Amino acid sequence: MKVVISSGHGLKIRGASCDEQWGLDEVDEARRVVPAVVSNLTLLGAEAVEFHDDVSTTQSENLNRIVNFHNAQTRDLDISVHFNAYTVTEGGRGTECLYITQETLAARVSQAISEASGLINRGAHKRSDLYFLNGTTEPSILIEVCFVDAKADCDIYRTHFESICRQIAAAVLDLEGVAKPSVVRAKGKVSWFGGPNDQGVSPDEGLAFIYNVKDKPHLFLKSQPPNTTGLARRLDPTKHYVAMRWDYDVHSKDMLAGDDVALIRATKNGRELTLHPADWGPHVDTNRVADVSPAVLSDLQIETDDEVEVMYPYHKRSKPKSQQRKE
Repeated sequence: MKVVISSGHGLKIRGASCDEQWGLDEVDEARRVVPAVVSNLTLLGAEAVEFHDDVSTTQSENLNRIVNFHNAQTRDLDISVHFNAYTVTEGGRGTECLYITQETLAARVSQAISEASGLINRGAHKRSDLYFLNGTTEPSILIEVCFVDAKADCDIYRTHFESICRQIAAAVLDLEGVAKPSVVRAKGKVSWFGGPNDQGVSPDEGLAFIYNVKDKPHLFLKSQPPNTTGLARRLDPTKHYVAMRWDYDVHSKDMLAGDDVALIRATKNGRELTLHPADWGPHVDTNRVADVSPAVLSDLQIETDDEVEVMYPYHKRSKPKSQQRKE
């Protein structure tokens, strides 16, 4: 199966947004969801092509550019990713999927997002007035992931981002009850954390799944740094460790605190090394996929916000290949 999936609106033609501190921006978030769904579709054996409009300056140009890109591809399904808006509320409004002919698929996708996250399932809605659904020449759906101005939606979306994207892919391929991938792969920007000099964590801040130095003694300094009590500041910055936004339903806290290691590769020079899971992070708002120890940055000869690929768990007999994406 070949899927073409695009983010709604464009870099210069913005969609819905919310001015509240907790609110979302439709264009920014759609551009996060699309590549994540593409990655999951690829892992599940499909071919996927993504598109983002960085050029258009009018709504008409934007709609035409997106539809023309889809229609220029040989594919089986077209998907457009959007986020909804109504009025600011502390509550939740939920997820829905729009269609003209693909009612069953739209209902399946909406249900999958709801079940993966806890978002209210608004279901499938037939819409004959949308340019994307009318203009694409293959079967198509338009996903409204959640509401950018509903606080409960925003909180749920941020917490369950990875699960939402994974289950969109599974629903598109009609893989009901699909097993979650046992190996997680992520590609994106990196930063550092941990150790006595990390002022981004409080002196008493702990770690997400390591509760005692004895759990992974090789990752910690022999003594607690002065004026601190938390394990985050006690991490040894000369060791190799990583924090990612782990899905505990896939990799339990006990597993992450165990002996399995991850592999990290620097995109710009191909250097790679193994490292141990140590914490959950970074926050989704950073637009980074991983935080690592200062030693990892140094040994990979990279800097904050350079691009890396991370694979967990890593076993030498199954060395990963770089994930390629068609633009």
